[in-house]
Amino acid sequence: MRGKLRDFLPLAGGEWLISFVTRNHPGELFDRLKGKDVDVEIKKFSPGRSRNANAYMWALCADIGRAFDPPRSKEDIYRDAIKAVGVYIDKVLTVWDVPTVRRRWESHGVGWIFEVVDDAGAGHKLCNLYFGSSTYTEDEMRVLISWLTDQCQQMEIPIPLSKEAENELIERWGKQWQN
Repeated sequence: MRGKLRDFLPLAGGEWLISFVTRNHPGELFDRLKGKDVDVEIKKFSPGRSRNANAYMWALCADIGRAFDPPRSKEDIYRDAIKAVGVYIDKVLTVWDVPTVRRRWESHGVGWIFEVVDDAGAGHKLCNLYFGSSTYTEDEMRVLISWLTDQCQQMEIPIPLSKEAENELIERWGKQWQN
């Protein structure tokens, strides 16, 4: 729920009463949780990531996918792009941990890719864990979209936006990370 902190007051017994205002009607949620222990998280508001940059990235993936014979899904193209230029960490895991970590990592979304790269000694595997683009900074998103537009150019697929419009989308994407 989005709101603004309003005030805080000390109460007897060392407790604090914290108030905030919101435009969301709390009715059902308040009724369901009133008087119960709840987890509370307050953090600075950050607008959602730019739908335009995200939509553009997916449109490029779809265009590239349709150009294949037979066509490939936009999700497959997205995963190719993430693996080609994406952000990842490498991790050495025991062979017993690999299935669990893979399942949990990939459950974050389409671009969260888990890849076993090599053996890393007795009973261990070297793995690359790629982050989905929802976590990307402006520079990381710029590299991803640039890779996709390069693919379009190589495949002679028309690019829907000028370089200037593309840069504007990516800059809007990046501004959310500066708040």
